[in-house]
Amino acid sequence: MPIVKYRIHGHRPPPQPTEFAVPGWAGERQPRATGSHEQPWHCMPFSEYARYGIELLYPFEEELHVSIHRSKVRLEAEWGDPVDRDMMWPPFRPFGADYYSYQLSLDLQVPAGWAIRTEPHPRYFTDRTNSTPLAVPALIRSDWWPMMFFCIFKAPPKGGVHVFRKGEPFISLIALPADPELELVKMDGDEAAQREMRSRRLAASRDNLAEGTRWVSTTNTVFDGTYRNMYRAARRNGRPE
Repeated sequence: MPIVKYRIHGHRPPPQPTEFAVPGWAGERQPRATGSHEQPWHCMPFSEYARYGIELLYPFEEELHVSIHRSKVRLEAEWGDPVDRDMMWPPFRPFGADYYSYQLSLDLQVPAGWAIRTEPHPRYFTDRTNSTPLAVPALIRSDWWPMMFFCIFKAPPKGGVHVFRKGEPFISLIALPADPELELVKMDGDEAAQREMRSRRLAASRDNLAEGTRWVSTTNTVFDGTYRNMYRAARRNGRPE
């Protein structure tokens, strides 16, 4: 795994591994059991995705509300004096007609061949109020770019409001290879047949694989732990066949 080093300008909390908050934005403490309402943390693929990166917490006492007013971005906060006199203040600016920027005052250094990708924080996808800021994805090749980061956010649609509150995560950052050296190749007949056979074997064994884990949520959606059980087996013993 690469070592990601950081430096911060001013008095701001450091980046941290994404905290999968339960109770919180990842859902309530409701068990995987019939009669429970489905929660984001119930989904193993989403849980793994959400924990994958690092997050930044909004550091300021001033709560910021972002909206669209008369076709322009409106940034509303009762800004006091800056915590650090030489920092850009306020740290937010409109950026074109539908976006705005935030000076993160953060520099992340990754090894050669790696980069930092900015993404919406996972809580954006679980927020039923639609008030979580929407970070625009970007790839920063910070092995040779030593500048302090700023980030672009997309403003909410007309009538919506995005809110920055102290202590709440607002962006996700992921270290990954800078160049996607991927080659897409269609499976040949034997490979496709093997995958199909494995999928049929899994489907035929699903009742056994999911034994004791099937439940029905309050929305009458059926869940089971097949994927979760196979994940655990793979972690213990390597990829299951």
